[in-house]
Amino acid sequence: MCGREGSSLQRGMNFRLGKTYSVILMSVRPNAPYRDRIENDGATLIYEGHDVPRSPRTPNPKAVDQPEFTPAGSLTENGKFLRAAQAAQQGHDPEAVRVYEKIKEGIWSYNGTFSLVKAWREKQGRRTVLKFQLELLSNESTDTAAAPEGRISIGRIIPKDVKLEVWKRDHGRCVLCGAANDLHFDHILPHSKGGTSITAENVQILCARHNLSKSARIE
Repeated sequence: MCGREGSSLQRGMNFRLGKTYSVILMSVRPNAPYRDRIENDGATLIYEGHDVPRSPRTPNPKAVDQPEFTPAGSLTENGKFLRAAQAAQQGHDPEAVRVYEKIKEGIWSYNGTFSLVKAWREKQGRRTVLKFQLELLSNESTDTAAAPEGRISIGRIIPKDVKLEVWKRDHGRCVLCGAANDLHFDHILPHSKGGTSITAENVQILCARHNLSKSARIE
């Protein structure tokens, strides 16, 4: 993930990390710090903005509104994504956003490139948080995975529980050659030919070389 993006990705929201796209890191695990959601069979993501950093002045970031501006008055990452979403709602081209999902400690899955189409403020207890709606671009077709320090390629969402089951079953390696880098979650019966994404029986791990050589063939 970090190698592909050319960045250490130490924060979850990265506006215009690339020249033509942004990057976000998300998680729907039970202990995740933010309330991200996956909807519409993976075609829609609801992403929550990020809290103010913890500091002596703000010992409990969950008790204050998510910030749009820094103390110096410049836009936070929240603010940058909010402005981009508002522009899309006014008819401008939406921001392209690459999305990576944490499925286990040290294991990230590239869920695809999405369009940032909408944003709103939402009450969460006594504070206000930001929510962002992203829609999967239609040309995304194959799900991928990466071990720590592995590279990640183009993807489509497979449920997290299925990914974890497949990762454990295949020992985090390509089932054909044993490679541990640039790994893809591959549909054994291709998704384009009716293969399911919701059972581990139809999903395997392949390295980039074997995944590309297979393409959409049924083997």
